[in-house]
Amino acid sequence: MAFFSNGVSRRTTTVTPSAAPANGTAVLDSAHVGDIVGALGRVGQHDSAEGRTRWQRFRMLLAIMGPGLIVMVGDNDAGGVATYAQAGQNYGMALVWTLALLIPVLYVNQEMVVRLGAVAGVGHARLIFSRFGRFWGAFSVGDLFIVNALTIVTEFIGVTLALNYFGVPRAISIPLAAVLLFAMVAGGSFRRWERFLFGLIALNIVMFPLAFMVHPSITTTARGVIPSFPGGLNSTLLLLIVSIVGTTVAPWQLFFQQSNIVDKRITPRWIKFERVDLWIGIVVVMIGAIAIMMAASFGLAPGALGNFTDAGAVARALHDHMGRGVGALFAILLLDASLVGANAVSLATTYALGDTMGKRHSLHWKITEAPLFYAGYAILLTISGAVAFSPDHVLGLLTQGVQALAGVLLPSATVFLVLLCNDRAVLGPWVNTAKQNILAGVIVWSLVLLSLALTATTFFPHLSMLTLEIGFGAGVLIGVLGGIAVMLAKQRADRRDAERTAADLGGLDPEQIEELDDTKLSRAERKQVLGQDRETWRTPALDTLERPSFSSLRMAGMFALRGYLLIAVALVGVKIFQQITG
Repeated sequence: MAFFSNGVSRRTTTVTPSAAPANGTAVLDSAHVGDIVGALGRVGQHDSAEGRTRWQRFRMLLAIMGPGLIVMVGDNDAGGVATYAQAGQNYGMALVWTLALLIPVLYVNQEMVVRLGAVAGVGHARLIFSRFGRFWGAFSVGDLFIVNALTIVTEFIGVTLALNYFGVPRAISIPLAAVLLFAMVAGGSFRRWERFLFGLIALNIVMFPLAFMVHPSITTTARGVIPSFPGGLNSTLLLLIVSIVGTTVAPWQLFFQQSNIVDKRITPRWIKFERVDLWIGIVVVMIGAIAIMMAASFGLAPGALGNFTDAGAVARALHDHMGRGVGALFAILLLDASLVGANAVSLATTYALGDTMGKRHSLHWKITEAPLFYAGYAILLTISGAVAFSPDHVLGLLTQGVQALAGVLLPSATVFLVLLCNDRAVLGPWVNTAKQNILAGVIVWSLVLLSLALTATTFFPHLSMLTLEIGFGAGVLIGVLGGIAVMLAKQRADRRDAERTAADLGGLDPEQIEELDDTKLSRAERKQVLGQDRETWRTPALDTLERPSFSSLRMAGMFALRGYLLIAVALVGVKIFQQITG
């Protein structure tokens, strides 16, 4: 099937890969304009949900559904399975509360990405380079490439452990997985790729019989929602909590979902549908995480509890204690998670590569039409697959280390995300509201405090629980005072903008301007106008926009965050080395 861009067949179009379509938007790749062609249906480029029946809107949702579901299921990848299994085996269901707290984090972060992708029509990396310059772009994308490459290694580790359960040696499983992963994307058809992913996602249904067969205690699971620190708050427990955060809300998810929304040609009129898609994915990922914790917590023999080594060992222990069926279901879930995760993380990286270099980066193109996109994908799989042949004891610790690295780098990725979502030149009427900024600020500061606690317990392993509680309390107080200061500064800036506007309007003061606006339109009318504006507003060509300026205070804060993250990353490495050496 030929896909269309601006009404021209993609095989005959004369639009260059790096040039924006003629409509003057920020879209760079001509394959990113046209009908939405999903695994479960098609929506025309100029279609609308207005006046449709419920059944018609449901069919539209099925066609649009994909980016949110895939990014969330990909979140439960090999590292996720290993991390949740470790939490269940070592601490029972006592850490379920971490998952509950991460639900708003998942939604707030990924919903901002939904708006950026649909409105801007370009990937996350492209926006960062365009709005903040090469230095900060290289900082953001450089971190992404390193962590993603290591994450893909963990996906190959998951494939190896899962197939080893069924007697397939590593020498066969890794090359076989690499070939399959490349074949999934190499057909030049977005719909075919998405259908393949949906088939893998459907295999996640094995989590229900898996959880049922280990005879879980609902009471024990429910108690896990209440925050607790089993065994005391120490560096080992904190590392696991940071790993849960890193595997549940990883930086690659921001880059993947935004680029995948762009590649699927989702525009602002479909943002409500994409939010539903995201919620469906969040529900699936949370059910899967709890099912994995249950399997390790209730399905293992008492002697195995507290002695986690890797996900493959969990599958074998389940086989020994609960029977062949339970072990096989866990291994299948691990294999499926590894394949979905490897595909999503690899695409996140090559999408960002195309954004960075201004080359074609779409699954709508064939290999000959976007050689850099597919070559980058193949090279990434090859290198990661080769590293996956490392000794087993190194690979086991690498899996947890990668999730922890993702956790400590997440604040940086979220800061860029929030800045972009407050950039009116990029999002226009879709910029963050005050409430969204407050939630995002709480999330960023909470993640920073968590990584600070990991830093402190790594340097000072004998810190008492009371000391850590005092530290968290002080951190919360600093965060509240800092938030108030930021809000006051923003109010002053808004006041200055209003005064400048007043001068343009002939000397009216800000209160008079507000009264003038109120007399023109009622609240309902303003809401209707805003809705109409949002449905059609798209980001202009990025090279026509003036780059935002950083204040001295914001620049100092960014450099301080960067410096701290370098230290935090080094300390994660120290902690992993300590575990290797015992």
